[in-house]
Amino acid sequence: MPTVRAHLWMNDQALDAARFWEQTVPGTRVTSVTSAPPGTPGVAEGTVFVVEVQVGDVPVTLLNGGPVFALDEAFSLLLEVETQDEIDHFWEALAADGGQTGQCGWLKDRFGVSWQVVPTGMGEFMAGEPAAVGRAMAALLQMTKIDLAGLRAAAAG
Repeated sequence: MPTVRAHLWMNDQALDAARFWEQTVPGTRVTSVTSAPPGTPGVAEGTVFVVEVQVGDVPVTLLNGGPVFALDEAFSLLLEVETQDEIDHFWEALAADGGQTGQCGWLKDRFGVSWQVVPTGMGEFMAGEPAAVGRAMAALLQMTKIDLAGLRAAAAG
């Protein structure tokens, strides 16, 4: 059976990003680090080239390929959590030390990787009775970090 995994082009901080995620997201571990072989375009021989990391149950490959391509919000890692305390904790941890917060639970970590920190069951706020969905969406669009109680209250009317 084929395997699907995320593959992210980084400039030169793949291992640093993976180690940060190990410290920040439970269940994350670096599974392999490969050095650049001779003749790798744009990468010095012997430097970290490919990092394999398991982020929760998602395998991710990070490639130090230089500044040719930049990460953007078109790709994000979705971190689902149960409580407001967990939302608060992971929001602060992932955005720390130079990360950037965005709208609707989105942020970038200091390595430029986009994350969504959302409550488990977020899809329930976006499905169902149209008026409740509209209220929830209107509330969500006013939020940076998600306020779970505020989202629930908006959906309930």
